[in-house]
Amino acid sequence: MNSMTGYGFKETVVDNTQISVEIKSVNNRFLDLNINLPYFLNPLEQKVRRLVSEKIVRGKIDVTIRVKDMNSTAKVSADPQAALMYAEAIGQIAKALGKNSSDVSLSLIVGQEGVLNITHEYDAESYWNKIEGIFTEVFEQFISDRRREGENLKKDLLSKLSVLDSCADFFKEWQPKMEQKFKEQISARFNELLGDSVDENRIMTEVAAMMVKYTINEEIIRLHSHLAAMRKEFNENPVPGKRIDFICQEANREINTIGSKNQFTEVGEQVINAKDALENIREQSKNVE
Repeated sequence: MNSMTGYGFKETVVDNTQISVEIKSVNNRFLDLNINLPYFLNPLEQKVRRLVSEKIVRGKIDVTIRVKDMNSTAKVSADPQAALMYAEAIGQIAKALGKNSSDVSLSLIVGQEGVLNITHEYDAESYWNKIEGIFTEVFEQFISDRRREGENLKKDLLSKLSVLDSCADFFKEWQPKMEQKFKEQISARFNELLGDSVDENRIMTEVAAMMVKYTINEEIIRLHSHLAAMRKEFNENPVPGKRIDFICQEANREINTIGSKNQFTEVGEQVINAKDALENIREQSKNVE
């Protein structure tokens, strides 16, 4: 079980290139992957996206890669023809203003657009050869951080599940008492209305009908089944988040029904405890991948 929050970072120099890789994530219902690269490394985006999505299922994840060459990658070229054209045109302007064309400085000519051209040669794959090892190390650090936090979440979830198990056992223990109280209430009601002329068979028929409506046996069976399914998700499913949320909805339905049929203070207290533990599980499931 993994948490959806995690962090990894490293900055180092490889072959005269300063490289930093940062990966961080927060909760999200689905996988929302944002890759931040320098424009000249955009060809690497799909590679990075594939590597992350192979191991991560849920969470809003930001991957940021920065590179800075310690040695210049600039390539400078000159256009002498353009320089001559600029020099002639500027000289004409100088002459028109009564200036000596020889006063036109070289820096003025060189500073004109197109006289000197600067380009950078970037090979994304060659950069990836430098980045890959750093990225792998940070990604493993990030996954390890999510796993560590996930283990803490799992311990908390299992403790809440144990509370639910105890509540379900309590409901099962008190089920006969609840049914007996229903029987006594129905008998008392008939005696109040009919007195000595009450028909025992009629009472038994009414009791049977009321038991169908008010017994919690089926709810208890289904609740135990949901809790067993939840425990299996915790222990066997590496990405149980969405499944846990669904099971919680089903378990909540059974607990609500038990509460609506209850007439005992003791059972009502356990219903509250069960709903509180279940709500905690539902909230924590939003943090689980």
